[in-house]
Amino acid sequence: MHLLNLGILAHVDAGKTSLTERLLHSVGVIDEIGSVDAGSTQTDTLALERRRGITIKSAVVSFAVDDVTVNLIDTPGHPDFIAEVERVLGVLDGAVLVVSAVEGVQAQTRVLMRTLERLRIPTLVFVNKIDRRGAGYDRVLRAVADRLTPAIVPMGTVDAPGTREARFRPGIGAYDVLADHDDDLLSAFVEGRVGTDLLRRALVAQTRQALVHPVYFGSAVTGAGIPELITGIKELLPAADGDPEGPVSGTVFKVERGPAGEKVAYARVFSGTLGIRDRVPCGAARTEGRVTAISVFDGGTETRREAVPAGRIAKLWGLADIRVGDALGEPRKAHGHFFAPPSLETVVVPGPDTDSTALHLALTQLAEQDPLIGLRHDEERRETSVSLYGEVQKEVIQATLAEEFGFDVTFRESSPLCVERPVGTGAAVRFNKKDGNPFLATVGLRVDPAPVGSGVGFRREVELGAMPYAFFKAVEDTVHETLGHGLYGWQVTDCTVTMTHCGYSPRQSHAHQRFNKSMSSTGADFRGVTPPVLVEALRRAGTGVYEPMHRFRVEAPADTLGALLPALTALRAVPETTETRGETGSVEGTVPAARLHALEQRLPGLTRGEGELESAFDHYERVTHGNVPFRPAPTRKS
Repeated sequence: MHLLNLGILAHVDAGKTSLTERLLHSVGVIDEIGSVDAGSTQTDTLALERRRGITIKSAVVSFAVDDVTVNLIDTPGHPDFIAEVERVLGVLDGAVLVVSAVEGVQAQTRVLMRTLERLRIPTLVFVNKIDRRGAGYDRVLRAVADRLTPAIVPMGTVDAPGTREARFRPGIGAYDVLADHDDDLLSAFVEGRVGTDLLRRALVAQTRQALVHPVYFGSAVTGAGIPELITGIKELLPAADGDPEGPVSGTVFKVERGPAGEKVAYARVFSGTLGIRDRVPCGAARTEGRVTAISVFDGGTETRREAVPAGRIAKLWGLADIRVGDALGEPRKAHGHFFAPPSLETVVVPGPDTDSTALHLALTQLAEQDPLIGLRHDEERRETSVSLYGEVQKEVIQATLAEEFGFDVTFRESSPLCVERPVGTGAAVRFNKKDGNPFLATVGLRVDPAPVGSGVGFRREVELGAMPYAFFKAVEDTVHETLGHGLYGWQVTDCTVTMTHCGYSPRQSHAHQRFNKSMSSTGADFRGVTPPVLVEALRRAGTGVYEPMHRFRVEAPADTLGALLPALTALRAVPETTETRGETGSVEGTVPAARLHALEQRLPGLTRGEGELESAFDHYERVTHGNVPFRPAPTRKS
């Protein structure tokens, strides 16, 4: 029996959770299909998920198809919870991307497909809701090829789309796509001798290499196309690999709290075997934790085990310091972030009877489960800010604090989460025991602009042996920490910081002298002198503030575009293309993230309630109009 760790991904409302229910029912895990609207699904277990009818947290459930055990991970579809999807992608062997046969390819669908292809995750596409009015076959297939990827292989056709009688008729097409990657198949295709076996072997090999993506059509409600999809999952996607005898290596993709407040980590084990009572290094600090209990997912239930081998997903107890994204055992090569960071920020305002300290602890617990919440705490102002992907996430945080912690909170109006980038080169230096430098350390730093998206790089122009390595490490760590707040208070990115000068007062080594801290350099000296040197270098370089911009697409009745376009301009949106097809018009362009919520609110009134908006983060753009946004850096009590 082999394992497959499978992700179900989609734009919100494409029917992803309903498909999960139908799969579980079809393989005999559940006797009755749950309903998203009724709040009775297997994977949406949070009360808030059931009430709102959306997936907020990823969930794992297991089922068997003949000799294949599938660990299925249902992920959120709403773009506000893309961070939850990001963590899951790194533990998958394959994926099913769900597209609605009615709405077709949507903004989040494109974001997900680009990421799946970049990570080379083998992916099947399932076009759901073929039984709904307005469902299409040719139209959606063209949209998948045009807007997602041309490397698709239709696995059949649809009879009577848009009716309850809609059925999926299997049959592999698009030989030419497979032939693009297979010379033998191309020769057979040209010579007219393409056989079923040759075609099937090519399809399996190329799907597992993420070169092509089979496309199935069906309905999670009626069950049409589900048997064919299950067969595709079993035969076309690759099995989990990993040596159970190798060194332990795993990744934590989810952390939750148990009934007693204990941390429970969801982890994929890539190598080795992790057992109860084993001690395992965790996270960047490599803090050792001891596993006290293990559960694996099997046959739709959780089963306690003494150990979990490579390839499996498990729940682990006992790792008190664990955080989402931590490595277990030997770290694997990091992929970095798959999606754009949050583009909004808001201040949490405690209710009249809410203790600010207790609220901060509760928010810290939420940040353990979702690191991209990005807490910023200002002790002097007694304010805590959180990062956001959108307004729905704000509502969810508010409801979670009320239901799980009993805290009544509101939020200030969301503001854009900008970044700073150097616009020139600047350098500064402070020398040990000169010009009033209170620290026993010499540090010189130069700041240079770097390519967009490159983050922060740290280099040295001084010899590594010029002073103890711990002092270099103190400078590098402090550089990254200091760049969290630039000249305008925003995180500084896309720059290279080079250490140009170094020096220290060595520890007195004569036998008759005792160590005198006041005369010898310590790491604290380098952590103390680095911030003012770096800030001075930034001042000389100069920085620009860049605000997040979203790419948007609005579809609306063509006769409403005349009112819509001036409204977009008033919101500082930049329409780039306008198109009219019959009675429907569309506008594409960019809009500041800060104005996106206002656009969402105004759209129904401007389009008689018929306008549809898609948006996704696109880029950062320098602020050149009005006052440059300034964010006070958090102050801390001395």
